[in-house]
Amino acid sequence: MAHQTASGVTLGISAAAPATHDVAGFDALTFISVGEITNVGDFGKEWNLVTHNPLATRGTKKGKGSYNNGTLSPSLALDPDDSGQAAMETALESDDPVYIAVTLQDGTIYYLVGLVMSFKPSIGGVDDVVTATTSIELTPDEILKKAAA
Repeated sequence: MAHQTASGVTLGISAAAPATHDVAGFDALTFISVGEITNVGDFGKEWNLVTHNPLATRGTKKGKGSYNNGTLSPSLALDPDDSGQAAMETALESDDPVYIAVTLQDGTIYYLVGLVMSFKPSIGGVDDVVTATTSIELTPDEILKKAAA
């Protein structure tokens, strides 16, 4: 497959931690599907640039400093009866991380760890769907990728 669309992508959440931080550990978890997701957003390691300017050479030397796995910002249509959305709202009130599975159309799975920082209903106009914006700050734990079977 040369490319794929976002249709069919799912996001699952678990409050339970995996026994080990590897694909086998995450595979053993039971994820609750978060319903009505319309956009998952981007994620991934991004390094901070560290620079040094020696007087003698005048050139800027560059290196990698700390990194950040980013913020996952799923958008969704608000469904008060959805168990996945309820799990996100519960996690919002906790200092504990949640464990996330983003499954692509082809079956590739990304496993992430994050803190639910916001879950905000958004009410627009008369012809709009009631939505919610969310924010999950990803921890520095390794983002795992399980290839499609």
